[in-house]
Amino acid sequence: MTTFTLVHVVISLVGIVTGVVVAAGLLSGKRLDGWTAVFLASTLATSLTGFGFPFEQLLPSHVVGAISILVLAAAMFARYVRLMAGSWRGIYVVTAVAALYLNVFVLVVQLFGRVPALNALAPTQSEPPFAIAQLIVLVAFIALGIAAVRRFRYSPGPVRSVSA
Repeated sequence: MTTFTLVHVVISLVGIVTGVVVAAGLLSGKRLDGWTAVFLASTLATSLTGFGFPFEQLLPSHVVGAISILVLAAAMFARYVRLMAGSWRGIYVVTAVAALYLNVFVLVVQLFGRVPALNALAPTQSEPPFAIAQLIVLVAFIALGIAAVRRFRYSPGPVRSVSA
C-alpha cells in the first residue's frame, strides 16, 4: 500500500467514524459542531483524494466521488451559510446522511474487493451477496435519514456580539 493510499484510507475511516458520531447526534437532537466539522472536512478530503489515483477512463468510483462532492457542498452550504434555517435544516440532515452513506457504500465495495471471504462470495461484485449487502446499507441509511429529519431540531446558540 502506497503512502497516498494509506492517507486516503485513514481519511476515509475518520470520515466514517465521525459521520457515525454526527448521525447519532442528529438522532438525539444534538448539533455536535466539532464532530460535524471534522466529518464534513474529512469526507470532502476523502472524495477529493480519490481523484488522485491514476486512471485512464471514467470509473464508477469517480462518479460516486463527484456526487459526494456535490452532496457535501450542499451540506456545507445548508449548515454554514444558511445556518440550517427553515428548510435548510432538512437539507442539511439529508445531505449529511447521504454523504455518510456514500462513504459507507464505498467501504462495502472495498471490503468485497479486498477481504478474501467476501471476495469469494462476490468476486465480480455483481453477485447476490454484494447486492444484498448494499441493499441492507441503503435501507438502513434511508431509515436513518428519515429518523434524523424527524428528530433533529436545530436551535441556534446564543448570539455573540463582536466588539469593534
